[in-house]
Formats: sequence, C-alpha cells, structure tokens
Amino acid sequence: MQRGSMPIFIQAGLWGLLSASGLLIGAILASSLARHLGHRTVAAVMGFGGGVLIAVVSVELMTEAYRLSGLLPTVGGVLSGGAAFSLINWRLAAAGAKNRKRCGECVHQPSEAEHKGSGAAIAVGALMDGVPEALVIGLSLLGGGQIGLGVVAGFFLANVPQGLSSASGMKLAGRSRRYIFTVWIGIPVVIGLAALLGSLLLGAAPAALMPAILAFAAGAVLAMLAETMIPEAFENAQPFIGLITVVGFLAAFLLIQHAG
Repeated sequence: MQRGSMPIFIQAGLWGLLSASGLLIGAILASSLARHLGHRTVAAVMGFGGGVLIAVVSVELMTEAYRLSGLLPTVGGVLSGGAAFSLINWRLAAAGAKNRKRCGECVHQPSEAEHKGSGAAIAVGALMDGVPEALVIGLSLLGGGQIGLGVVAGFFLANVPQGLSSASGMKLAGRSRRYIFTVWIGIPVVIGLAALLGSLLLGAAPAALMPAILAFAAGAVLAMLAETMIPEAFENAQPFIGLITVVGFLAAFLLIQHAG
C-alpha cells in the first residue's frame, strides 16, 4: 500500500527516525552543556517531557484505541502493555539499567566497574523505552493514518529530555563519549527500522487487532514514563515542577489538535 510515490513502510521508518532523533539532540546538548546544567534544570526539562507524553497517551493514543475498539480491548491492551514493560524493566534493573534516565547528580548511574554488564543493560533499556514509540509510528500510516503529525512531534519533544538526562548520567558515570554517541546514534536508527518493520508486519494483521495494539503501546509508554522519567523529574525538583509538566502537556495537546 502506498501514499504518493513512497511506500508506506518507508514513510513509517523515516517518521520513526525523525521522532527518535530527539534522543541524539538531547545527548549532544548533554555533551556540550552538562557542566552548566544542574539536576534541577534537567529535572525541569524532564518534567516538560513527561507532560508531553501524558498528552500523547491520553489525548491521542487512548482516545483512538477506545473509539475504534471500545472498553474491554482498550483496557486489556493498556494493562498488557504496562505489565510487559514493567516486567522487562524489572529484569533490566537487576542488570544495572534501573537509573538509565537519571542525570547522575542526585542518583547516579552505575559505572561498568560498579556493575559489570550495566553498560549493555543501559543500552538495551534505552532501546526498549523506544519500542512502544516505534510501534505507534508503525501503526500511524496504516488504515488511513489515524495518528497525526502531532504525535510524532510529541514523541520528538519527549525524547530530547530523555537523551539529555540519560547522556548526562552516562558521562558522570565515566562512560566514554564513544559509548554515549554509539548508543544515541544507534537507537534512533533501530527505532526507525522497528517502525518500518512494524508497518510491514502490522499491515498484514487483522484490522480489528490494531486498536488493541495501539492500547498496548499506550500502556507501555505510560509505564515507561512512570518508571524512568518521573523519578528524575520529581526528585529534589525545583518549585513549580508540576506547572512545568502542565506546560508540556499543553504544548503536546495543542500540537495534536492543530497538527492532527
């Protein structure tokens, strides 16, 4: 199936790469500004990104899943997605990836010397955090393109603080620039490929299954937000972090409404 001259799966891959490129931008900012950014600044940016993801999940993903499939498939999909993420994250935390989104000032990421294998676990965890995003992007251009550009923009905005905070923590944990940029260049590429493959594979799936998959992705995104972003945003946070989160929610809400 094609829209215009470019195959749908190629479009999905490019949109996935674009949305995930926010991670690399955040890592570049961390590399150049980490000496000037304290935890409170990083927490504020992370709070903004958390608000963005809350809007994407509640305003677009959950609403669309419920509209298309009703209550039970939506509830089942969300709970399954949240449970799957939490279970995998629990296993990765034991391998040293628990604090992969921490900037390192108040809660540090483990170094390789402190926890052997943690570098690989952190990389896998960071990739896992982007899988629900790739799933949504893969679905976005199927069946008439129910998910609009506002969602892609929302994911991009939320990815910037994630890359910023995580790369800052990696740097303070003594990880090399080569490791940091290998992770944050490689993950957007893999997410783009996952969106491409997801679009190809899901294109052959029954249409009735799509809303449940969308709800599954929404649950996984929400669990990721609660377990990896909110702790950084709200620990020793500056005053008005709640308001900053509301501003992030409002920014994504307006993007979704007007970019559709």
